[in-house]
Amino acid sequence: MTSETIRLDNTVTFDDTADFIVIGLGAAGASAALEARAVGADVLVLERASAGGGSTAYSGGFVYLGGGTRVQKLNGFDDTVEDMFNYLMAMTPNPDEEKIRLYCEKSLEHFDWLERQGLVFNNGFYAEKHFEHSTEDGLSWTGNEKVWPFSEQAHPFPRGHKITVAGGQQELGMGGRKIMDTLIARVEESGARIVTDANVKNLIADAAGRIVGVKYKTFEGDRHVAAAKGVLISTGGFAMNKEMSERYSPLLADERVHIVGSTYSDGSGIELGLGAGGVTQDVGYLITCPFYPPASLLKGVLVNKEGKRFVAEDSYHGRTTGACLLQPDRKAYLILDNAIFGRPEFGGQQLVDAWDNFADMERDLGMPEGVLQKTLADYNANAERHEDPDFHKYHDWIQPLAEPPFAALDCSLGSSFYSGFSLGGLATNAKAQVLDTTGKVIPGLYAAGACATNIAKDGMGYSSGTCIGESTFFGRQAGIDAAAAQDY
Repeated sequence: MTSETIRLDNTVTFDDTADFIVIGLGAAGASAALEARAVGADVLVLERASAGGGSTAYSGGFVYLGGGTRVQKLNGFDDTVEDMFNYLMAMTPNPDEEKIRLYCEKSLEHFDWLERQGLVFNNGFYAEKHFEHSTEDGLSWTGNEKVWPFSEQAHPFPRGHKITVAGGQQELGMGGRKIMDTLIARVEESGARIVTDANVKNLIADAAGRIVGVKYKTFEGDRHVAAAKGVLISTGGFAMNKEMSERYSPLLADERVHIVGSTYSDGSGIELGLGAGGVTQDVGYLITCPFYPPASLLKGVLVNKEGKRFVAEDSYHGRTTGACLLQPDRKAYLILDNAIFGRPEFGGQQLVDAWDNFADMERDLGMPEGVLQKTLADYNANAERHEDPDFHKYHDWIQPLAEPPFAALDCSLGSSFYSGFSLGGLATNAKAQVLDTTGKVIPGLYAAGACATNIAKDGMGYSSGTCIGESTFFGRQAGIDAAAAQDY
C-alpha cells in the first residue's frame, strides 16, 4: 500500500530540522551519512530497528569492485575499467550505461574509500569455485566472468572482495556484520545524529512537490523533522512483504523459498517513494540453491525432467538456479559418477538414488525413454576431447561421467533448499535522485541500496558483492549531492 505524502501547510509543525535526513542505517544509509558529514552537513539518521545493520549485516561481506584494485594487482590480475564495464553491461538486463560506467570508473576510488573507513581486505586470493568461501582470502571469483559467452565479451578477472574479520571468524554472515559495525562506528564518530526505533511513516512535500521533511513514529509519539537539503530512502528491499513480492516477484512469495535479510525488508521505503510520485523500475530477485562446493560437483551434468541439459554447470549459482526455475515444473537433477560424487557442503540437495547405468536412472526418474541416455552419451563423447560445444563449460570442469555407480541429486524447487531476496526498487539517476513517471527528478528525494534500482537486477546476471558494492557507492553519491544542494 502506497504511503501517502503529507503536503506542507499551516497544520504541520516541525519538531526538529536537519540538512540531510537518512532513512535506514544499512550500508547505503551509513555511506550517505558519512559523505554528507564529511563536508559539514547536519545529518539525522532514522533507523526503524533498535540498531543499524540492515540486510547487509546478514551477508557474507563481499564487495564487487575491479579495474585494478590493490588486491587484484597483488595477485597478478591486471583488470581494467573497460573489462569491468563490458562484463557488467553484458550481465545486466536493461543495463543503465551511465550508472555502470560511473561505478566502474570510480571503483578504485571506492575501494580506497572503504579501506579508509577501516574495512580490511586480506591480500589472499581464493582460486577455487565456491558460493561463499570461508577462508580469509580477500579476493575470489564471485560471478560468471569465466562463463561463456561472457568470457568472450570481457577478459575475465575476479572481482569479489571479501571483508576480513579479525580472529579468523569467517562463518556465514560475519563479514556483513563486520562491514556494518565498522561503518556505523564511523557514522557515530562523524557526529551524525542517530535515532533508533524510529519508523518513518510519511514524507513531507511542499506545494511544488519538493521533499522537505519526514514524519516518523517513536515509542513517545509522532515527530516531524524538516530537511533543508534532502531526504534519502535507504530502507532495504521488499522480500519480507508477501503482498509486494506477489506483485513484483511472485517466486519470492512461494513458501518453498526461504527469504534472506532483515525483518524490516518489507518495501516500506519503496512505498514512501511511490507516494511522492516515484516509480519502480526493473524490479526482480535473486533466488539461489548452490549445489557446490565441493567443486568436483561442477563436473556433473544438470538436466531437466525431460533428460535434457539447459545451462553450463560452472555458471555462478544464481545463473544455474535461475535456469533451473525456468525448466518444466521447475525440476532439475545433477547427474554425477562415482569419481566426482560428493555431498554438497551447503546441504541443499538430496541424493535421489544411485544406479549402475543411465538407462535405469532414466526410467526411475520418469524421463522419456532414451533422452537422458543420449544427453549423457553426447556429453561424454565431447568430454573425452575436453570439449562442450553445447554449453561451453570451462575446461577445468569437463570430465566424462564414466565410473559407476551414477547418482542423481535433486535440485528441484521444493526438494532443495532455495533462498532469495529482492533486487531493484525505485527508479533513480546516477546521483541517486528519485525519478517520477516522466523521468524527471523529484527534488529533495534520494534512494539507494536495496530499495532502488541500480546494477543488480536479476539472479541470472548477478555477481556476489554487487549489492553491497552498489549500496555503498550510490549511497555515497546521494550524500555528496545532497550536501552540495541549495538549502530549502
